[in-house]
Amino acid sequence: MKLLLLRTTLIYLCVLFAMRLMGKRQLGELQPEELVSTMLISNLASISIESEQVPITASLIPLFLIASLELLGSVLSFYSRRFSNLLDGRPKTVIQNGQIDQQALRMLRLTAADLLEALRGKDIYDPRDVSYAVIETNGSLSVARKPDKETVTLADMGLAVQQSQATVPLVVDGQVLEDNLQACGKDRAWLEKTACAHALAVRDILILLGNDTEDYFLLKKEGSPKEANA
Repeated sequence: MKLLLLRTTLIYLCVLFAMRLMGKRQLGELQPEELVSTMLISNLASISIESEQVPITASLIPLFLIASLELLGSVLSFYSRRFSNLLDGRPKTVIQNGQIDQQALRMLRLTAADLLEALRGKDIYDPRDVSYAVIETNGSLSVARKPDKETVTLADMGLAVQQSQATVPLVVDGQVLEDNLQACGKDRAWLEKTACAHALAVRDILILLGNDTEDYFLLKKEGSPKEANA
């Protein structure tokens, strides 16, 4: 049992390290070669965990070889557009000025229902509202609405805004996000003052959202009386 725990822990740490080597994009929407690498790494990791008779190096060596190949492919893709196109393919336009390109859909083996579902995910229910839509190499849909269908902004209406920074989390589960705090022009003194105004320590704050104004939203951790707004 101890050997199994040790092997599992070692494999877990090595897989985690390999995934970090391949970059953060590996954790989001995957390119084809990244998906293949992830699947192979997961299978290799399971071999040494499930079978104690298999040497642990039988998983670790191929695992890091795959990670190295992925890194090499990323470097070559960065310096060579031709290699990148060969490895990942190219984005494909599926809607142009409200017109659906059915030939492009056939090439991508994408049904009309798939396209409409992807558009609904972008809060678009009529393809005629789309100026330009493209299927990216990772399979996601990028959409630009027609100018007359764009959402109206405060700038369009000529209204003044009281803040220049977006409302961002300043404290989450008692942990201070220093970068966000500085970006909003605030410091620890302001944070301590705000917490004291609600008879709290910073560690007792579940969520504190703020911007570059004095407006903020504070939610106490469970067990505190209630949430507070300033």
